[in-house]
Amino acid sequence: MPIIKFTHHLQRFFPTLAPQSIPGQTVAEIIQELDRRYPGLAAYIVDEQGGLRKHVNIFVDGELIQDRQSLQDAVSEAEVVYIFQALSGG
Repeated sequence: MPIIKFTHHLQRFFPTLAPQSIPGQTVAEIIQELDRRYPGLAAYIVDEQGGLRKHVNIFVDGELIQDRQSLQDAVSEAEVVYIFQALSGG
């Protein structure tokens, strides 16, 4: 199963969130499983239409995903998926 890693910012809202193996063959399937395990997590990652939020990026084995709308980028068993939120301020 792919290994999923997160920024510390998400752990502030989900304290038990830690790097872990999650089943899924696409980014969308992984996010669905994460939301099942951590209810509400998907709302921080995707918008109401299911697309990736503007301030969120997801990398699969170091490559930025291409499909920000339907999240159908493929994920293989041995890959690492890194989910992070950009921080802004002034």
